[in-house]
Amino acid sequence: MAGKQDYQVKMTKTVAALESEYGTIRAGRANPAILDKVRVDYYGTPTPINQIAAVSVTEARNLTIQPWDITQLRAIEKAIYASDLGVNPQNDGKIIRIAFPPLTEERRKELVKTVRKYGEDAKVAIRSIRRDAIESLKEQKKGGELTEDDLKDAEKKVQDATDRFCKEIDGIAAKKEKEIMEI
Repeated sequence: MAGKQDYQVKMTKTVAALESEYGTIRAGRANPAILDKVRVDYYGTPTPINQIAAVSVTEARNLTIQPWDITQLRAIEKAIYASDLGVNPQNDGKIIRIAFPPLTEERRKELVKTVRKYGEDAKVAIRSIRRDAIESLKEQKKGGELTEDDLKDAEKKVQDATDRFCKEIDGIAAKKEKEIMEI
């Protein structure tokens, strides 16, 4: 039964990864997590913006980026332009300001589709973890470590965890969709 907790840990990590992914989706307000995937060429090394600058939300739709090394302003601005965030950074020589325009209805619908796809991908990953856990339990039964009753109980626990995590994913996705569709 060594694998009993393994599958729950993997399922928990899948949900955490989904939440992290959702954090990078722009929902019409400024969120520093949006810049997490943007990499700046920092002396030849692709580096996340939050490791070379202070990123803060100044107003609901505005972010400011203040690099610790002022010579990196251009590189940060260039990296943001190269990303597919759909924003225009404003460089005043000391800090970079990013104003997030309100999302169009069409863009909101695209983002909701993306949210649903990520949610479905996470549920597929959860079901894959379930399959692996049940196969592992069956191997343990073949090896004589589990009785038939133990196998049935363990399979039920794995299925219950799967259902619980899928329901949690649906809740997280619904919350993100609601956030995106708010005007």
